[in-house]
Amino acid sequence: MRGRDEKVGPSNNPWEDKFMKMKLMMHAAAGAMMATGAFADGHATDLTLCWAAWDPANSLIELSKDFEEQSGHTMNFEFVPWTSFADRMLNELNSGGQLCDLMIGDSQWIGGGAENGHYVKLNDFFDANGISMDDFLPATVTGYAEWPKNTPNYYALPAYADVVGWTYRKDWFERPELQTEFMDTYGYALAAPETLGQLKDIAEFFQGRDIDGTTVYGAAIYTERGSEGITMGVTNALYNFGFEYENPDQPYDLEGFVNSEGAVAGLEFYKELYDVGTPPGSSNWYMGENIDAFRSGQVAMQMNFAFVWPGVEADETVGGGNSGYFPNPAGPAGQFAQLGGQGISVVAYSEKQDAALEYIQWFAQPEVQQRWWDLGGASALRAVVEAPDFATSQPYAQTFLDSMAIVKDFWAEPAYADLLIATQERMHNYVIAGEGTAQEALDGLVRDWTEVFEDEGKL
Repeated sequence: MRGRDEKVGPSNNPWEDKFMKMKLMMHAAAGAMMATGAFADGHATDLTLCWAAWDPANSLIELSKDFEEQSGHTMNFEFVPWTSFADRMLNELNSGGQLCDLMIGDSQWIGGGAENGHYVKLNDFFDANGISMDDFLPATVTGYAEWPKNTPNYYALPAYADVVGWTYRKDWFERPELQTEFMDTYGYALAAPETLGQLKDIAEFFQGRDIDGTTVYGAAIYTERGSEGITMGVTNALYNFGFEYENPDQPYDLEGFVNSEGAVAGLEFYKELYDVGTPPGSSNWYMGENIDAFRSGQVAMQMNFAFVWPGVEADETVGGGNSGYFPNPAGPAGQFAQLGGQGISVVAYSEKQDAALEYIQWFAQPEVQQRWWDLGGASALRAVVEAPDFATSQPYAQTFLDSMAIVKDFWAEPAYADLLIATQERMHNYVIAGEGTAQEALDGLVRDWTEVFEDEGKL
């Protein structure tokens, strides 16, 4: 792969020439901002940015050193583990607290952030500073920035593009003896699955298998009950079997969409996958447990958000070509994947909003977004992800692009937490505890969600 700045002359590829010109313009713009003090008003300020405690947060600390140098401001960070992130930060917002000047809040928070006045509306700021949402991946604008959805009302800048995808032990899949046995058993080649049916076949094939003297299992999937885990997992099956959150022609009309025949089949599939292809004791697993199981050689595949892929690739055991990546496979009703990721917002209760907006302006720059990707972050800026060499910039980059093109998200309603609690309980009770049927679980979810929307005055 050619280095980013290696080529200095014109190419025969007009796309590359356009991109090189754009890069030169970025350098010039960044230099002009520094020279004119565009990011500083002469007053140094201590800013606090709040986010989850995970690998990308460490990359953001490193990235933000450039902002500190350019602006004279000091960045502080409040990072909270994912399992308590929502409780901690939503309590902070709901109480009008001033701990956070900037908030990288989860995608589902955008409705509450807007309607409850927690986030500063950014339209005028974007217009005044030449920041266009057309420059970001459309799915991330809808998912992280807009409220109401599909309207040009922005309360965040897309900050971290993320999606549920899959990692697999490519070195195991390529073993000739396993390829032969799999072909004899299933009648097709052992490779990254293209359908959910193939995914279940492969998980079952590896379940309880001996690999180099160790018993391994098929797949680590999301099953966690306490926060959002099983919801973020089961939706990857539900969507692809035909589940819809509501009637597309009548908002909050749930009957026959949430609990459709296809949705029932999708939920049954997820339970079957759990029953036949997951490790013993994995009844309450989420991101951390899944990556630990994969890195330690317990599973052939893992479901996880794309943020784990840089760590997988760098791991001395499973990295360096031993792992591969694939998007969430297709089902009978299409191919979709659960959106993750977050937008960055200015907290309305902050007394340092001007400096916080400087950070937003700095973070939106194409050069900063490119460095964000290089450091292990995940940019949503089209100038970065649509660049000619992006797909080959990392072994997982093409899978990232393919996955971001098929995303759907959970409810982003202000009452999302109540909607999520009901989903977690219904899904876990059926998939993990084996209580009742899939139809009963989804019928119950329709009742739960209907009650929430009635209480909210939406029905």
